[in-house]
Amino acid sequence: MLKTALICGSYAFDSIMVFQDQFKNHILPDKVHMLNISFLVPTMRKEFGGCGGNIAYNLHLLGANSIPMATVGEDFTPYMSWMEKHHMNTTHMKVIEGSYTGQAFITTDMDDNQITAFHPGAMSNSHENKVSDVSVADIGIVSPDGRDGMIEHAQQFSEAEIPFIFDPGQGMPMFSGEELTAFVEQATYVTVNDYESQMLQDKTGLDLATIAAMVDALIVTK
Repeated sequence: MLKTALICGSYAFDSIMVFQDQFKNHILPDKVHMLNISFLVPTMRKEFGGCGGNIAYNLHLLGANSIPMATVGEDFTPYMSWMEKHHMNTTHMKVIEGSYTGQAFITTDMDDNQITAFHPGAMSNSHENKVSDVSVADIGIVSPDGRDGMIEHAQQFSEAEIPFIFDPGQGMPMFSGEELTAFVEQATYVTVNDYESQMLQDKTGLDLATIAAMVDALIVTK
């Protein structure tokens, strides 16, 4: 029988731009304390993104039964329509009035250096969604989202005895070592990339062997 995955994580619009030069050619080293600079970017594309969105869509492509749970802004309509067009569950996509959906503005130069500005918007309200709002969930995922939401959803999965994957990603800097240790203690699985695995060790004081012993599986991607 196909199991159901409840995916807690961010949804965002990604505006992606390329600066057709090198940032270093336009930043004066002796003026970085009063930086005021503009980069001309002739092309831009806007993509549907967010950690929760990417996970849910890829599970959907694999034929998995996934339920996304996120808070989004009043501007989410085109993304919602796209999800519905692809027959994705939108029941637990909560629109926060007066807020924008999370927005990432990413500019890359010709050396692949990046400058990113991120507005969390409605993501900061993710704690308003509750794991208990979903009647059936066989496994959960706690991916980068609003800080309070990540903490509360992990606790709720644990209290409901629903196994879950902790995928801190770029959300890791928001948490102290003690908080990250608590996530690991509650989680069934932990997944990080190579860089994040070092950050996790540095912040918690736990080595990978210790973390692996605390969960059913520790996944480190290279």
